[in-house]
Amino acid sequence: MKNALIVWGGWDGHKPDAIAGIFEKELKNNGFTVRVENSLAPLEDKEAVKKYDLIFPCWTMSEISAPQWEGLNDAIMSGVGLGGIHGGMGDAFRANLSYQWMVGGQFVGHPHVGDYDVRVTCEMSPITEGVPLNFPYNSEQYYMLVDPGMRVLAETTYVCDGNRCVMPVVWTKAWGKGRVFYNALGHDPAEFTKYPHVLEMTVQGLLWAAR
Repeated sequence: MKNALIVWGGWDGHKPDAIAGIFEKELKNNGFTVRVENSLAPLEDKEAVKKYDLIFPCWTMSEISAPQWEGLNDAIMSGVGLGGIHGGMGDAFRANLSYQWMVGGQFVGHPHVGDYDVRVTCEMSPITEGVPLNFPYNSEQYYMLVDPGMRVLAETTYVCDGNRCVMPVVWTKAWGKGRVFYNALGHDPAEFTKYPHVLEMTVQGLLWAAR
């Protein structure tokens, strides 16, 4: 049986407790033992945190202490998987550039909130299996600074102030021996009910990341 650690907190606007509850249930349904903590303190136990198969941070903004970062970094480098969504992973610990590099991107804004399209760019992946190749979405459209070395699985076209650019939405990358999965969607917990294929893709991403 695999073990996962979910840590939630930070800015309340992303309803981290509700998001944590959704993915606690989904991971348990996939055979995981799940520990959920409203604290980053578990990351300070370096040896214990290395025993997890997956860490799911749900912690928008805020700060991470040096011992907590060292515990998280050492765990992922050793082979523990890292997976998360939206601001809970992609807009956490803004002062820690190494964390942003590990994730593969950092939120910088969402001038557009409303309708947009998401395109799957990698059909041959267990993460995107069964997901529509192009689907509409309605929520915050994240504009992010991204690592050009990651593997993009889904993207969107961002239009703002007359400019157009392709923006990654879902990606994977390696961090040491660990697998990293990120999905920029999921501002509100209700989106995972409204768009079940996004929930499915996210769960498949977490399963892929877990060693």
